[in-house]
Amino acid sequence: MSLAVAIQMDPIESIDIKGDSSFVLGLEAQARGHGLFHYGPQDMSFSQGRIVANVRPITLRREPGNHFTAGTIERVDLATMDVVLMRQDPPFDMSYITATHLLEHIHPQTLVVNDPVSVRNAPEKLFVTHFDGIMPPTLISSNLAEIKEFRSEFKDIIVKPLYGNGGAGVFHIKPDDENLTALCEMFTQFYREPMIVQKYLPEVRVGDKRIILVDGEPVGAINRVPQAGEVRSNMHVGGKAVKSVLTTRETEICRAIGPALKEQGLIFVGIDVIGDYLTEINVTSPTGLQEINRFDDVRLEATIWDCLEEKVSNNSLR
Repeated sequence: MSLAVAIQMDPIESIDIKGDSSFVLGLEAQARGHGLFHYGPQDMSFSQGRIVANVRPITLRREPGNHFTAGTIERVDLATMDVVLMRQDPPFDMSYITATHLLEHIHPQTLVVNDPVSVRNAPEKLFVTHFDGIMPPTLISSNLAEIKEFRSEFKDIIVKPLYGNGGAGVFHIKPDDENLTALCEMFTQFYREPMIVQKYLPEVRVGDKRIILVDGEPVGAINRVPQAGEVRSNMHVGGKAVKSVLTTRETEICRAIGPALKEQGLIFVGIDVIGDYLTEINVTSPTGLQEINRFDDVRLEATIWDCLEEKVSNNSLR
């Protein structure tokens, strides 16, 4: 099986090939004989009923500073692709939502990963609210009185943007912190959306677990440990990745959400677990493949492509 694969992502020139999950997905596709094409969301258009994009054929290699070769830009109908990997980084804003609306025109005849309708309907911090008993005490609100009441009940809290990403704008507010009102004022000035407020989980000091699920099944995990004096465990702000396996509770969480992920066409998903609680379901551009590969001596990108090839094959038999 030789497939035409378009990767919709940020500029390929600036990726970190040691950690980028899109890069290893592309390398694996290439090793299987699939043709690779790269384009950015800004290169995609709706034109006379077709979804077209200015793409570049690319060849990838694991050579720092020389990790790709790109051909001449071509204007193609994305419906002629077999697979489109929607891999641009958040923020999950109107630009991202618009991209899902456009890609909805070609899916599922062209397999878009993840399903653009489900991506649009499953923002990371909101999707979790549909599963009972697995998220920490949470408030989503712009109402200052509600937020103050929540802190009165849970004392230590985390306040963050509802559609933020990468640990940006995450604040740990302690019971005696006098900045809560000013912080809420700042959030409402910069964001039209409500804030998400959660009970602070001290277990974050020993790590924030990233678990990768493929078609609803867990396939690997790493623990991300924050630096001393830091509540955020994101690796680009200094969090350290360490080897990990699933606990009984984490397996229960995966079983609780896995069927819904599979049903909604969310094939490649990364969830975040702190202690006994699920905090996010990342469906836009999850990462972590290369770190898990190194710790567990696996190739999760091969697992993903096994799944994608099967789905394309089943689709062609309809």
